[in-house]
Amino acid sequence: MGGGFLKQYEVAINTEKLNAMDITSQEVFTALEMNNSISGGSYIEKVNQAFFIRGEGLISSIDDINNIVVKNSDNFPIYIKDVATVDYGSAPRFGAITGNGEGEKVLGQVMMLKDANSKKVIDAVKERVELISKSLPEGVYINAFLDRSELIAKTTFTVSENLILGCLIVIFIVVLLLGSWRSGLVVASVIPLCLLFALSLMYIFGVDANLMSLGAIDFGIIIDGAVIIVEFIAFEITRKKDEILAFAKANQQNIKDKITINGASKMMNSAVFGQLIILIVFIPILSLSGVEGKMFKPMALTFSFALIGAMILCFTYVPVVASIFLKPSTVSDKNISVRLMKWLHKIYEPVIEWALVSKRVVLSIAVLLLSLSIYLYATMGGEFVPTLDEGDFVIQPVLKTGTSLSNTVAITTQIESILLDQFPEVKQVVTRIGAAEVPTDPMSMEESDVIIVLEPKSEWKSATTKDELADKFKEALALFLEWK
Repeated sequence: MGGGFLKQYEVAINTEKLNAMDITSQEVFTALEMNNSISGGSYIEKVNQAFFIRGEGLISSIDDINNIVVKNSDNFPIYIKDVATVDYGSAPRFGAITGNGEGEKVLGQVMMLKDANSKKVIDAVKERVELISKSLPEGVYINAFLDRSELIAKTTFTVSENLILGCLIVIFIVVLLLGSWRSGLVVASVIPLCLLFALSLMYIFGVDANLMSLGAIDFGIIIDGAVIIVEFIAFEITRKKDEILAFAKANQQNIKDKITINGASKMMNSAVFGQLIILIVFIPILSLSGVEGKMFKPMALTFSFALIGAMILCFTYVPVVASIFLKPSTVSDKNISVRLMKWLHKIYEPVIEWALVSKRVVLSIAVLLLSLSIYLYATMGGEFVPTLDEGDFVIQPVLKTGTSLSNTVAITTQIESILLDQFPEVKQVVTRIGAAEVPTDPMSMEESDVIIVLEPKSEWKSATTKDELADKFKEALALFLEWK
């Protein structure tokens, strides 16, 4: 919770009255402390039950404080109201909240417990906010300006989009290059089964399904072994077409089964060997620790689970489905995959012939490209942990040391007004200054977080990219940024 004033009861002592009545300040403090407590007693047994006794002496109003006895003088009680003035006050503030150029506001921040389900928490919070809103005084309302559910929705959409588009693209390419929709669909059917296998192991080993884990799955690599096996089986079935058709339909399946067993056995080493190499590549990632380990281990584990599932399916599912669904067919020159491969071969053949003749030129170009890549690698810099774009901005102006809270509030209010007036892309601006009553994120009074919530990108007018918009923000706030 942040913003506003923390209610307190203030006792303003009149020192002249204290001296006149021969009372010390410590006596006043002791009286206030002793008259604001709970005392425990014993318990009473009644009808087989124990009723515990306690005395409640907590202060609940100004009158309660006024009527506290400080001292008895000649059997005449002296009350707090006789030596002091009691009124409402507020605790010293070390932070504030401003919003949308309208001055100070009150901010409530929901902190989710560790390992809690974010969607369930957000839904529960929204339900409770809706309930609370009905009982608020007139003119007071709750404005949810930063909602994590929007980020969750974007991430979920990105993961779904990556998985669906990746799956469709791979299916299209496989069907196109294999030249047979039966072979293509047999290979494509491995994708959802591998994904199901990976999700099952993720659940067992407690790996979260998120953008890093699921978004990094490459279906092309996963089905690599299945492509090798299915393509060879399809080739063998087509090559032995006459032999298969010579038998009756009842016996044709037996011939196909033998071809499938021989073909799968022959190509299994190649298929599994390639997938094992990819699994070995992920071993260094699994050894990472710290932030990098938390970021990349889920990706490596999920990919490994999917590859293990693909290997198991190559041993079991793929040969069975290939034997059942693949049929001997005649390869036509009009087949689009045949024409595509001929066209690629037509381009590739003169290139490889030239490369074999011009060995020095080819090696020189390779060495030059390698040197250039080494130079670029050494100069471009890098960042191992990727950045996450949540869609909004946070500006962190730091004013001069010793700036008062009231002055900081005035400056942040001006910043908010400028952003809202000059940029139609800005939906809301809320500033968090210093530390709240419960300092979960402690900052000094001259530090603040200006949180800028943006409209959807389709409605932007001042800029087309986020970097361009950030530069325009800097120009508009140049006067205030000099305080940094």
